[in-house]
Amino acid sequence: MALELSRQRARENALNQFRYVRTCVLARELCLLARTNRALLDAEDARDCCALISKLCSEAGCGEASALCARAAEAVTGSEEEYLNLCEQSCQKCGESRRPSRRPTPPEGTVYVA
Repeated sequence: MALELSRQRARENALNQFRYVRTCVLARELCLLARTNRALLDAEDARDCCALISKLCSEAGCGEASALCARAAEAVTGSEEEYLNLCEQSCQKCGESRRPSRRPTPPEGTVYVA
């Protein structure tokens, strides 16, 4: 019984880590890629990137960062200054940027699953 509970806990941790990487880490990396290559992207490219990032943030439950990315996606075609300001605010709200490490904290004790 204890082995099954350990396996279940390890499974939940693995799935949580998968969801985190699929949403938060991916969104953060895409955002960094879009911002560092901003001079190469046209406004429509940046809008599409920000919209996708907004969707990933929303899926991760980061509503405020998602809303800021969505606003940045709309602002990019109008005002470069507003777009950059919204991007900066979104990056500050991003949970991935405040996280001390990319890996979720390991479960208490060592988990071994055969």
